[in-house]
Amino acid sequence: MKKQILLIVSGGIAAYKSLELVRILRRHDIAVRAVMTKSAAEFVTPLSLGVMTEDHVYGDMFNLKDEREIGHIQLSRQADLIVICPATANLIAKMNAGIADDLATTILLATDKPVLAVPAMNVRMWNHNATQRNIKQLREDSVMVMTPDSGAMACGEFGPGRLPEPSEITQQICTQLGVKFDATLCQGQSPTTQSNVQETITNNQALAGKHILITAGPTREAIDPVRYIANRSSGKQGFAIADAAAKMGAKVTLIAGPVSLPTPSGVERIDVESALEMQSAVNDALPADCAIMVAAVADWRAANNAEQKIKKDGDAIAPLQLIENPDILAELSQHKERPKLLIGFAAETENVLEHARTKLSRKGCDWIIANDVSTTNGQGVMGGDHNDVHIITADGEDNIDHATKERVAQTIMEKIANVL
Repeated sequence: MKKQILLIVSGGIAAYKSLELVRILRRHDIAVRAVMTKSAAEFVTPLSLGVMTEDHVYGDMFNLKDEREIGHIQLSRQADLIVICPATANLIAKMNAGIADDLATTILLATDKPVLAVPAMNVRMWNHNATQRNIKQLREDSVMVMTPDSGAMACGEFGPGRLPEPSEITQQICTQLGVKFDATLCQGQSPTTQSNVQETITNNQALAGKHILITAGPTREAIDPVRYIANRSSGKQGFAIADAAAKMGAKVTLIAGPVSLPTPSGVERIDVESALEMQSAVNDALPADCAIMVAAVADWRAANNAEQKIKKDGDAIAPLQLIENPDILAELSQHKERPKLLIGFAAETENVLEHARTKLSRKGCDWIIANDVSTTNGQGVMGGDHNDVHIITADGEDNIDHATKERVAQTIMEKIANVL
């Protein structure tokens, strides 16, 4: 019977080596299921680790779908061995204290399976009396703790604290599982360089056969041949989502407002100018398995688009009558070809979560992804390269804290792939 480990990846720079460890373990016919701490996702994306394990990556203690389907107690009991790699000083301290404040530490406290910890940390952290006390107590509690390697570290210091090589970790795991270790299986191209990780993500086909419809950017509502009503949306987040969806094998239709961004590879792009043009393009692109309405569509347009430039008339202010634009998201929720998963975006400057929850109900969509677009010291989300978002559903809320828009896009598409 195939042996299985539960790999817990915590947040240290050595987390990237977990990808190579998974590759070697699977070559030894050892199944791997992975759990990531929140900080681990700052070094390795759940998507790349999920591709390597060919399994869902767990990380959210309060994900109702994950808890309903398998649950943290089952995760802690189903594996033959639990491996923590890398095991940071923080996680080791929590293990020793019996703290269970996230999915990883809860599993470790609830398990009745053997546990192997593979420490990796700065040399001074490793040598600190508190860390050594924690390691001593864990070993007395029958937790197996590997001794870290010595050498140069990413921080520029030298000494003990380096993560052992994945081949050494695999050998230790094989010993514990009674599996024959084969050094030749540790050879070959490592997946842990940036280019190889990107290739791994690119080759993931989790959304093959699915049609994803995405809107992005602003709209421009003409006042006259010179002037228009618009907003500050750059389109970067929508284009990043389109790119991530295409890399996961989806057929992607991207309806873009007036932006100057390059078209992501493998994406069908339809350029529009106004809200009415975007409405028409969305309807023409149906049916779709999922629609992600990222575009910042203007709420109003001029009632009359002047054929000539409106001139000043002395001191009088030229009247500008506005009428409401169509609500594309709300209309799509009632469409006869409504996508299985309909997602809207909410760009807010105050009471972000409150307004987003109201919008979720009012628009009739499945998810609302909300972000705060107010500026701080002249810096804002619109036009920037980073984002903080809240994914709000009927079941609860997930947060993606300050991350690049590419990372936000990858995380969103992972969640979508789990639903479709």
